Amino acid sequence: MSKKSKVLDFKEILEESNKLPDLFQIMDETGKIVNEAYMPELTDEQLVEMMEIMVWGREYNNRVSILSRQGIIGNLPPTEGQEASQLISQYVLEKGDWLLPSYRDVPPMIRHGVPMSQAMNWYIGHTNGFSYDKEIKSFPPQVIIGAQIVQATGVGLGLKKNNKKNVALTYIGDGGTSQGDFYEGLNFAGVYDAPVIFVAQNNGFGISVPRSFQTRSATLSQKGHGVGIAHLFVDGMDPLAVYAATKAARDHAVNGHGPVLLEFLTFRYGPHTLSDDPRRYRENEMVERWLPKDQLIRMRNFLTERGLWNEEKEEAVLEKTQAEVKEALEIARKAEKQTVSGYLKNMFEVMPPSVKEQYEAFKIKEEQE
Repeated sequence: MSKKSKVLDFKEILEESNKLPDLFQIMDETGKIVNEAYMPELTDEQLVEMMEIMVWGREYNNRVSILSRQGIIGNLPPTEGQEASQLISQYVLEKGDWLLPSYRDVPPMIRHGVPMSQAMNWYIGHTNGFSYDKEIKSFPPQVIIGAQIVQATGVGLGLKKNNKKNVALTYIGDGGTSQGDFYEGLNFAGVYDAPVIFVAQNNGFGISVPRSFQTRSATLSQKGHGVGIAHLFVDGMDPLAVYAATKAARDHAVNGHGPVLLEFLTFRYGPHTLSDDPRRYRENEMVERWLPKDQLIRMRNFLTERGLWNEEKEEAVLEKTQAEVKEALEIARKAEKQTVSGYLKNMFEVMPPSVKEQYEAFKIKEEQE
């Protein structure tokens, strides 16, 4: 008599595959080291520099938010709460590494070498904000959701073909990980072992939609498993964990082991953009729960206990940042006025006859004005 066959239980299989992994963390919410084994080897000077960079990032966001509300620059995607995930990951990069920012990742782009004045011009759509010196290894911020993922894979393949010991690092929000370009870019990078670090910043919301509404995946990092690349679920409010994870990912990639997908679990305190009202889709209690987890609080406590940080140092960074933003805006305002003929000239290397006719007509008109 045959034994009854066991029936596969796909619900059980799904639950097993979607178990939440451990969150990689080194520093807890109070600033205490809870994972000494992975504590990165950083000098006191480096630790202070990391804090200065994050304070710079917070104040930069405050300054450009004011400019946006005054109508001086365009609609702004704020970054308050993402200083560690953006700026400490960029801090790990070395000379020759490429950065491919999304529209929210202007702060790391500036830290990577793009003049702040050009960033200001990017906000207002001036072509000066899109053309960087060749020595600066950064793309302009990408507005098309997910397009930077495919581009980063292409840059990574170029680095590999030219035997460069460098990586391409790119950012994407949690909502963007549901785009087709995200999967295609990761898959292609994995197949060809492209030296790319993909950073998924999990803020919990894809614009006004909770993350659970746009993906059933328990984490964003585990999406790397589906394309066979290394991945890690990281506390994105922990600067030391972000540093350690990004540095290990860079070492992995430049040594020919393929790309890495890092998910930084973070929280953006402000709206998706300044034209958005987050009170329509999230409770204030959620913001209050995240405030004590802030990266600046953690790092401030950590450094203060070691005698490396104080209010005077922080105030000096704030004042310097305010002066930098003011100066950058003044320089940006002096950029050459844009013209229709200029757009047409920049668009085509060889103009079609119909476009050339328009170009010449606009050129004559502009010279007469």
